[in-house]
Formats: sequence, C-alpha cells, structure tokens
Amino acid sequence: QLGHVSADERHGAAVESGPVMPRRRLWLLVAAAWLTTAPLPAQMITQTSGTAGGVSYGRLNALTSAIDQYTATGALVGGELLVLRHGKTIYQYAFGMRDREAKDAMRIDDIYRIASQSKAPVSVGIMMLQEEGKLLLSDPVSRYLPEFRKTTVAVAKSGGGYDVVPAARQITIRDLLTHTAGIGYGGGPAAAEWKAAGIQGWYFADRTESVRAVVQRMAALPMDAQPGKEFVYGYNTDILGAVIEVVSGMTLDEFLKTNIFEPLRMKSTSFYLDPANRKRLTTVYTSVDGKLIPSPTPGGMTGQGAYADGPRVAFSGGAGLLSTAGDYARFLQMLLNGGELDGARILAPSSVALMTANHVDTLIAPDGFGLGFRVRLTIGSSGFPGSVGEFGWGGAYHSTYWVDPQEGLVVVYLTQLNNSGDVDDTAKIRAMIYGALVGP
Repeated sequence: QLGHVSADERHGAAVESGPVMPRRRLWLLVAAAWLTTAPLPAQMITQTSGTAGGVSYGRLNALTSAIDQYTATGALVGGELLVLRHGKTIYQYAFGMRDREAKDAMRIDDIYRIASQSKAPVSVGIMMLQEEGKLLLSDPVSRYLPEFRKTTVAVAKSGGGYDVVPAARQITIRDLLTHTAGIGYGGGPAAAEWKAAGIQGWYFADRTESVRAVVQRMAALPMDAQPGKEFVYGYNTDILGAVIEVVSGMTLDEFLKTNIFEPLRMKSTSFYLDPANRKRLTTVYTSVDGKLIPSPTPGGMTGQGAYADGPRVAFSGGAGLLSTAGDYARFLQMLLNGGELDGARILAPSSVALMTANHVDTLIAPDGFGLGFRVRLTIGSSGFPGSVGEFGWGGAYHSTYWVDPQEGLVVVYLTQLNNSGDVDDTAKIRAMIYGALVGP
C-alpha cells in the first residue's frame, strides 16, 4: 500500500527496503530495531546507494543531511518528506520533533493540520458530483445556495474608501474552483464589513456554527472583484463545501469520508481528531523574533487549534482537514493514475485532465490554475526544476505538495510552522529531488 507503515516503523525502526533488498534481510533489520533499547526516529529510505528505476539513491538520500540542517539550526522543529515515483516509495523521512518541549520525536504516521491542502479533496468531490449528473461547473452557485443570486463588489476609490456596485454576473461553480469568483479571505476593500460579520481568516475549527451558516452571511458582503476578472484566493472552497452538502444531502465530513477517504484507505484523514490519535497530532510552532515557539493555544488562526477538543461543528472545505503524508500521497497517486488507485475509481481520467488544465488564462502568469491546483505552464519561468503539466499547492503551515505526470512523481512535504519567513527548505528539497532523477 502506498504510504503504508509497519508497526515496527511506527515504533522507531530505521528500515531499508526496496526491490534490491531480500525479504529476509528486511526482517533481520526490523528485528534488530525491536531489540535496540533506544529506537531511532522512524524513517524509511528504500535504498541507500546505486541507481534503480531512474533514481540515483546516493543523490536522493543526500536530502536527509540537508533536511537535518534545518532542525539543527532551529529553522524547523520537525516534519516529513515523502516521495513516490511510478507508485513506489523512493524516499520517506520523518525528522525532528513532533513536540520539542516534550522531546517527542516525529514519526512517519504522525498527523498534521494540512490547511489549504484540504481544497484538493473538496474540489475532487465537486467533480464527482458533476460526473454523477448532480451539478455542472457552469451552474450558478445560487442554484444551490440562493443567497448568492445577487452579490456585490467593493471597488476601491483612489482617495480612500470604496464604492459598492452590483456584480456584473452570477458566480459559478467553476469560478469557485478557479478562485476567480472575486472572494477573498475578508481582507479586501470592504475588510471592515467582513470583520464586523465575524468572517476573516481561514480558521474555522473553533466555531460553534456551521460553515453553511457563515457562507450565508458571506453572500451579503461586498466581494473583492467582479466574477471571472481576477484571481482572488479565499473562501471559494469553503463555499464549495456548502454546495456539496446541499447537493449530496450529507455533511461535508460524511461525504468526503464515504466517497474519497474510505475508498482510498486514507484512515487518518478527517476534519477533527479521533481521541485515540491525540498523541499523533504534531505541534504547531510560530516564528517570533527569529525563534520558534509553540503557537498560542487554544484556538485562533495561529493557535494549536480546536481539532482535538473543539465543538466539531464547522467542516472547512478550504482549510480544515487533518492528514498524514502517507494518506495524502495516496490521494495524489489516485490523481496521477487518472482517478483510480488499488481498484478504487474516484474520478474518470477526463475529469482529472480537466482539473489539471489551466482555466485562468494569464491571471496568475507565469503559472496557470486549474480546478483546485496550481498548474505549471513553462519550465524556465521560475528557475526551479519541474515539468510542464506539473500540478500542486500547499498549506498555511508551511506544507507543500506536487504531482509531476511526466516524471511519475508525487511529493508530499509536511511541516507545522507559522510565519516561516525566508526558510528556503521547499526550494532546496525540490532541487535535490529532481537532481536525483537520472532516467525514466
């Protein structure tokens, strides 16, 4: 299973495995790990040297020391990097501390707040409903959420303040998927009105009201731009979650669990923490004056969050999910496979192709944006290695992911860091991963 971790690895075994390793040697290593009195932090690297499957493992495993430098210097507390190629794990490393103050080492099955990485499964959910004939991407949102029938836009004036004008047209489902609905996170020209309505920032876990109730208030507020005219990153996917609830007749957590997480065996992915998994939830750190400290708790956008003890009422499709690197890699591998994994068909290949095409022309050039993902249009525009057609995104806690169909590559990188500043770990990791790909 992609991302599967044995009980031995979860309890701290450092295991080498892969196509060149005899099964007997693997079990000897596992047995040795069990016998040690001081188990190492869990990590799994499939090979330590040589070249196989177009991968230079000597180059790839240089990632370990590079990542360790970030924890040694205090730039990061901990995290996990998981790399798959052609459906096989070629690198997996959990590093640093899950809780630095408790001296609790990170494990490869630990659970992270994935924030905006929640947007991709919800976007897939919308595509599933279109395949079932229950909605169309061209539908106005008001067909399902009547409060969006007539919306307004705040237009900033040169001397300060703003005018409120009617929207030129209705917002569509496709506008929400592409973040071209003109809806931000409450920080636009009419920010004071959004603040007065209690709708600013992406954090929902501590709310005692449903996202649907918040969305109803949201529709009456002036938006940041006219539909279809600008790329405005914001509550779009939270609104899509409300659409899913209305169309499916299920709560968003029930819908995602039944239709995506259970079929893909994403057993540790949910909106709120199973009490049995409390010790697996990683601690969030915030950079203050160059030092990392545990984020304030409880609640708040920068806090440890209400994922364990909160009201469990608001299911935020835009930023509310918890997951593991292994679970999320299974979701991404499904997309790379054209909508199927291990016999579970989630989407048709045509829907995946539509999601990963550019839908926004040059609104966020040089990249494009599809139905839930950034899409790479050129190789040379950014100076970072990759491939045309690569798609991905990230999360507020300094996490990132991408899928490269040309290379058969899935990368999931999870940390729990607010205020990351100029930490260059994601760029360095990307460069070193591609530097290790030496053949098809």
